[in-house]
Amino acid sequence: MANEKKMDKKVEQITDMEVDFAQWYTDICRKAELVEYASVKGFTILRPYGYAIWENMQRILDTEFKKTGHQNVAMPVLIPESLLKKEGELVNGFAPECAWVTMGGSEKLEERLAFRPTSETMFCDHWSRVLHSYRELPMLYNQWCSVIRWEKTTRPFLRSREFWWQEGHTIHETAEEAQAETEQQLNCYADFYEKVLAIPVIRGRKTEKEKFAGAEATYTVECLMKDHKSLQGATSHYFGDKFSRAYNVTFAGRDNKLQYPFQTSWGSTTRMIGAVIMAHGDNNGLVLPPKIAPVQVIVVPVAQHKSGVIEGATALMDRLLAAGVRTKIDTSDNSLGWKCAEYEMKGVPLRLEMGPRDMENGQCVLVRRDNGEKTVISVDELESKVAELLEAVHNGLFERAKKNLDEHIFEAHSLAEAKALQEEHGGFIKTMWCGDVDCELKMKEEAGMSSRCMPFAQEHLDDVCPVCGRKAVKSILWGVAY
Repeated sequence: MANEKKMDKKVEQITDMEVDFAQWYTDICRKAELVEYASVKGFTILRPYGYAIWENMQRILDTEFKKTGHQNVAMPVLIPESLLKKEGELVNGFAPECAWVTMGGSEKLEERLAFRPTSETMFCDHWSRVLHSYRELPMLYNQWCSVIRWEKTTRPFLRSREFWWQEGHTIHETAEEAQAETEQQLNCYADFYEKVLAIPVIRGRKTEKEKFAGAEATYTVECLMKDHKSLQGATSHYFGDKFSRAYNVTFAGRDNKLQYPFQTSWGSTTRMIGAVIMAHGDNNGLVLPPKIAPVQVIVVPVAQHKSGVIEGATALMDRLLAAGVRTKIDTSDNSLGWKCAEYEMKGVPLRLEMGPRDMENGQCVLVRRDNGEKTVISVDELESKVAELLEAVHNGLFERAKKNLDEHIFEAHSLAEAKALQEEHGGFIKTMWCGDVDCELKMKEEAGMSSRCMPFAQEHLDDVCPVCGRKAVKSILWGVAY
């Protein structure tokens, strides 16, 4: 059935993921109408369907942020070079990726302005002007915006020169409060990935080499894609008071003495859409978790030319809309095969089919996108059954992704074994580690894997580092990453 649909000439075939995973991914991005390439190299256009997915992600995350007291703000897109240079690690980390404005109209600017690659500098500059007393802390800010990083190699959603994201920035009276904020927001991301995107994650801390430029500590949620490569899902950073000191952000403490606040930042991007594609998609196209799907149920009338079919199908759509289910009907003159293939490509979680015989029997057919399973239901139980099946789709996607993750975590006790496991299976390779960056670099050079994180759930796998043989201090995950 699926192969017959893909042969319908009105729907272009996508490359099978087993043949060329990278091309399969690009095909879905474009043929599911998520993005299109822009005239400027390395930039993409988020098309309405892609943006609708991002809007649903925004809505859910924004609600969660506000539950914990965060407020949205908007910072300027341009940063003076002198401001960017105040914190040395940050500017050194982002300098190769900065895009610069040197002209204003027809006049050369006295100072170069960087398009924001991230906004720590602007927030610190603002706080240095508005923060006065401990009574004003904490300041819990977030902004939804785009940033520009001049990447050499780009791919839709995963790495582009402009991308959309949210960046949270907060300052606190004490280090303990800031550290708690960092962990809270990481857990928020982990819950979002698992409960909304149906993607299981591993929570952990980045190594010194892989942490965010200027941070004291960076925490991450790491995911595994269907091609067994890893993807950094979102990060949360603890800065201590380093940025506050660099930008002279001070406040009068409880002892009436000037103090420096402790700072965090945390962010997630449209890369999450890429994660959804690669974690759940199949050879028929996109597969969307119901909570972020722009259309949760597509109603497809069968034999719609017959009397009363469109009206009956429309009545079911109206009932679902009234129940808060994002529903759409397709009454176009395209063939049934074309419609099925089109909405499979777009990843709509449920398809509702209704024809003349269904109407006579007071029933309709619901088809799950994740596994193709068909269920005949009475129209009297429409709302409850749709809700039940949408939940089942989410759970099915999560269980499949969890199985993929669990089956692709391998334990190694030597560099050679780690390399062999990666080459044969992909996935995450877990080992012990001495903490030395030289061993981290050697793993990358000889096995082609970067450190992904030191999991919060630490394990004792061995007494020694598999690279150098010295005493091990942490268990660590390695992988080939996007």
